[in-house]
Amino acid sequence: MNSVHGLPAVTRRRLLQTASCGFGTLALQSLLSNAAEAKSRALAEKSPHYRSRAKRVIFLFMAGGPSQADLFDPKDLIVSNHGKTVKAPVDDDQIRLGVDKFLAMGPVAPVRPRGESGMLMSDLLPNLATAADDLCLLRAMYTDNKAHAPATLQFHTGSLIEALPSMGAWISYGLGTENENLPSFISIHPPGDGRTYGSSFLPAVHQGTPLRVPLSEEASAIKYLEDVTTTPAEQRRRLDLLQSMNRRLLGRFESDLQMEGIIESFELAFRMQAETPKLVDLSGETQETLDLYGIGGKATDRNARACLMARRLSEAGVRFVQVTVGGWDHHGSIPANLRTSCAGVDQPIAGLLKDLKRRGLLEETLVLWSGEFGRSHWSQDLSGTSALEKHGREHQQESFCAWMAGGGVKPGLTYGQTDDFGFKPIEGRVHLHDLHATILHLLGLNHEKLTHRYAGRDFRLTDVYGNVIEDILA
Repeated sequence: MNSVHGLPAVTRRRLLQTASCGFGTLALQSLLSNAAEAKSRALAEKSPHYRSRAKRVIFLFMAGGPSQADLFDPKDLIVSNHGKTVKAPVDDDQIRLGVDKFLAMGPVAPVRPRGESGMLMSDLLPNLATAADDLCLLRAMYTDNKAHAPATLQFHTGSLIEALPSMGAWISYGLGTENENLPSFISIHPPGDGRTYGSSFLPAVHQGTPLRVPLSEEASAIKYLEDVTTTPAEQRRRLDLLQSMNRRLLGRFESDLQMEGIIESFELAFRMQAETPKLVDLSGETQETLDLYGIGGKATDRNARACLMARRLSEAGVRFVQVTVGGWDHHGSIPANLRTSCAGVDQPIAGLLKDLKRRGLLEETLVLWSGEFGRSHWSQDLSGTSALEKHGREHQQESFCAWMAGGGVKPGLTYGQTDDFGFKPIEGRVHLHDLHATILHLLGLNHEKLTHRYAGRDFRLTDVYGNVIEDILA
């Protein structure tokens, strides 16, 4: 029975019971075969295509479109003409709702050089500014649509309209999980569109597990994780019956990825009951760590808990953790509204970076910060008032800023440049497909080889596009 070593306790126990009951060699071989299949399940850890720089990803998604003009990329032409009309940098056939006057609007707060790298960053991000030398800032990102829903879907899946696997699902599919008792992909406060964390035609086990931050002891982080009316032993017996029927159904077909994913998802959910409650319970953290993230702060508490939970899940072996923070769609009153948004994330995100770094995790954890697009450098006046403090900024997919940290990117690097209007990339252009290709590359995955055949063709996260951004690799 040496061949059963390393298998889960439940499997070992059943094998021993089978042998002792005299079921015979064929039955025992069948159970061993099933055990071997369990070890090679869809979520089993897989080898990358080549040596990786990062083992995992934490994606901080600022839903709504943060204003790069106010945070990272001020323009002298705009600042010097603040409140004045400037020449339109767009063609006449482009829609310019609310921005037809092209009223130049400078940053709502000073933007200054930070750290030894001199990276430009707003006074609205004082805590993040102290980590500037750990960031790799991309200032010439662009994408293909300026509407929230398609732009958000493309950022997460590479596609504007189709229900394709999300970035986290592709990474799970390519690498598996480092912890068999946890999902490989968890989305904290996920966007409303379930496709952003779905697995589409990949096995269902690779889809993201939605998680919400519990703000009280009574609240549950993951819905339906625990059944307080049933003992674990009873749950196991019920699951065994259900799984036996699922496998019998699966045996009628040559292959059924969704059924295989469902079978594994049920097993994973059972294992999660023991592991997950410990990870979402923050009571074991020191007060110093809680203060570092801003837990307990009026503006920061919710996002601080999410960021700390992201660190705990990532440290425990979850391959892809996403934290979504909404409220960045600032069409009006941007001086006040942007200040509020920044106050909610500045300390939690800076705390996450510092916590990862001091624990020796930042080198192997890639942290990504971005919205689905950026915002215009000129005012959007939907209120009909001349008071600039009531104005906002329109969507801008032609250029925006994102940053990465750790995981094999050059720290303290500002990459890319836009024109004098902050509108078109003129140097270091990075399309969303390029960003996806680079993330996969840092994880040791070749974006052209990470494919799945479906409906007669090979699909991949980057479709038929994408180039690794070699200049930002450490």
